[in-house]
Formats: sequence, structure tokens, C-alpha cells
Amino acid sequence: MDKLSVDHLLGIKSLKKSDINLIFKTALHFKEIINRPIKKVPTLRDITIANLFFENSTRTKISFELAQKRLGADVVNFSSSSSSVKKGESLTDTVNNILAMKVDMIVLRHPNPGSPLLLSKNTNSCIINAGDGAHEHPTQALLDCFSLTENLGDLKDKNILIVGDILHSRVALSNIYALNLLGANIKISCPLSLIPREIESLDVKIERDIIKALKWCDAVNVLRVQKERMEKSYFPNDREYSMLYGLDTTKINNIKKDILILHPGPINRGVEITSEIVESNNSIILDQVENGVAIRMAVIYLLASKMNFSISEQ
Repeated sequence: MDKLSVDHLLGIKSLKKSDINLIFKTALHFKEIINRPIKKVPTLRDITIANLFFENSTRTKISFELAQKRLGADVVNFSSSSSSVKKGESLTDTVNNILAMKVDMIVLRHPNPGSPLLLSKNTNSCIINAGDGAHEHPTQALLDCFSLTENLGDLKDKNILIVGDILHSRVALSNIYALNLLGANIKISCPLSLIPREIESLDVKIERDIIKALKWCDAVNVLRVQKERMEKSYFPNDREYSMLYGLDTTKINNIKKDILILHPGPINRGVEITSEIVESNNSIILDQVENGVAIRMAVIYLLASKMNFSISEQ
């Protein structure tokens, strides 16, 4: 059996192209399984996985939990709002106490960048990053790129546009790393105030004219404006942002070509994208949701297969 080159999934930056290809190949297999009448397999019946979410999450948390249960793992869900973290306990102490209960794998979402890396160095467990601050969100990028390959084939030399709040987005950074590994051409389009410094050093081009950018691309990944991470105003108001950078029928009709439309959610309808575009034939947003379970099953399975457990191949 092929193996990943890593023992944890801390970020796309630590992966090789061969890792991504292996994850996609495995996800295809699991996607077929979860579309069967009986969706569960007993692959990880001897493994206990803890989901530690120190930030609110709906889609990612449910997707991970479904993936784990589809694989037959025992699942423990942790909420920081009702934990000893509120009493001042450190992240490492919290996790070590959980590991003392014989938990084998941890899925971590945390507001501080680098938290998964810290745990990987200070705990004896496999760590999967479910989002660390504005740093990375590797499984989201994997499911985005997997969804693109299903529709576009090999992403080498395909033109992929990312529109929205690039500055505060862990999804944007992980997607840029993944798309670069897969050989895609990448452009971003957003207000200058939301462009990270030195972003062009990641082989990314900036196109402020949204119509030119849409005419250039094969697919556009629309990101949410993350006001919860903003300490100041980065643009005048939602209406102006929507007029300049929001995807609507006027802009899409203007480009006179079919492009794929993605969005990682949650969606601010009427700000970065309108309901008509979300529900259009070009939208593959619901495909992303379905693929999220398959990708996370693949990641968990492949990482678990590197641990000292008896893993049954399906």
C-alpha cells in the first residue's frame, strides 16, 4: 500500500504532489462507498478520534465526524466553551489529559496559527489541522482541488481565480499551496486592503478588475469576507464590496463563458455571491460538501495506516 510522506496533516505546505494524488485516489474509493446503501466500513474500529474545536464550526466539524463514523472509528467531541480551558488550562495540558484517556488521533481547530504544529511536537498522537487561525485549512483545500479535478481533469495549466478576503483566509493560503503543487495558474482578485504582503512570492498574480479575472479563469473560488477577524474596516461597506467583487448574474453574463463556481462556506448571500449564482448550473458548491466527507475519510485512513494499528483495506 502507498503511504503518505507525513505523519500528521498540519498544512498543505508540508505535503508533496504525490501525497495529494494519493489522497485523491483514496477519496475516489471512499466516495463510491459513501454512495452505497450501507455507507459504513469497519476500517478503523480500533481507533478513537477526538475532535477538538476551539472555534465555532458547522460544516467542517460535521464533515469530520461523518468521515470518522463512516470508517467505524469511536468519536469524542470536545467543546472549549464547556472545558477547563475556560479556567486557564493550557492547550497542551488539555490535549494530554484527553490522550491519557487513550485517544489515538486528534482533529484540531484553533484560533492560534501553529497550534497543530505545537501539539504534534508535544503530544504522542496523530494531529489533523482543521483550521488554525488565518494560517491553513488543509482538508478544505484538498476537497476544493479534488472537486476541481473531477470537473476539469488534470489541473496543470488550468486557470484558477480566488476572489474575496485573501488576507484573513486560511482557505486561500492552503488552496494556493495545493494549486501550485498541481501546476495550476493562480490569480487573486479583491480590494488592495485585503491582499497579503508578498503574496506574489507564492507565484500568484493580482488582477483587481474582476471582469478581466473572470474572463481569464476556468474556475473561481469565492471566499467569505471574514469580519470576525477584522480589527478595522478594510472597505467602505458591504454594498460597495458586492458591486465591485461580488459574483452576480450581471458579471457572469458579462464574461460570456462557462466557469466553475466554488465556495467553502459559510456563504454571505448578497455580499460575495448572490443566491442565483449559488444555485446556478455552474456552481459545484454542494459537490464540495459531498467531497469533503470523502477527502476527510481518505486523510484519516491514510494517516491511521501509518500508525501501529491493524487497518483493514476496503
